[in-house]
Amino acid sequence: MSNFPWKTTLAVAAILGATAYAFAQLSPGMHGSIGMRGAMSGDMAQTHEQMMQGGDGQGIHGGGMGMHGGGMMRGQGGMRGGGMHGGMSMHGKGMGMHGEAGATASAGQDAFGTIQEIVRTLEADPKTDWSKVNIGALREHLIDMNEVTLHAKTAERMLDNGIEITVTGEGRTLAAIKNMVPAHVVELREIGWNATTDDLVNGVKLTVLASETQPLAKLKALGFMGIMVQGAHHQAHHLMMAKGEFARH
Repeated sequence: MSNFPWKTTLAVAAILGATAYAFAQLSPGMHGSIGMRGAMSGDMAQTHEQMMQGGDGQGIHGGGMGMHGGGMMRGQGGMRGGGMHGGMSMHGKGMGMHGEAGATASAGQDAFGTIQEIVRTLEADPKTDWSKVNIGALREHLIDMNEVTLHAKTAERMLDNGIEITVTGEGRTLAAIKNMVPAHVVELREIGWNATTDDLVNGVKLTVLASETQPLAKLKALGFMGIMVQGAHHQAHHLMMAKGEFARH
């Protein structure tokens, strides 16, 4: 009995030391070269054996301080089993190491994401007439938008009372310009803009006149693309195109 306090103190110190070492080896991936399992199954197993050689009846199995649940706990389990393979499981969802990852919001590509959103909208609507749905037309329109936005060439000339913009391109870009710009002018007129287009061999000439609501300084600042994004009809038209209710432009 005279050696009991000394052995108990040594046992507790050994547990705390092994625990600190195990936590120090934790890596962000939780499955590194050492990791939780290696630390607990190696050093702590050895510590357990050394402590059990003390000879007294108390040791670690007499209700000492174990690590079997998740952190420090008292009980008869002591150091048995998987060490810290309980409350802070490396394979459980609590730590998120092998649990379900949160879904990302981005589809990775704008046109892909737009089509995905439209398809989900159509699927959620029980009134969708699938015999009329035309996702291909929507895709072609999105290609037009991409070509006009990124590849069309523009030359702007300021007028006394407005702005004149020559929009030109070749191949697929030229087709996109002729599809989109004149059609967009129709939408501009509906929201009160004074805009016209003239057809060119290699593109379109867009003319927008200034007004009280669209002063000359604003037209100059907006330029071609700033004028093209006016209005909120694109989103509604995308759904209508997909439903086969609106011609592509």
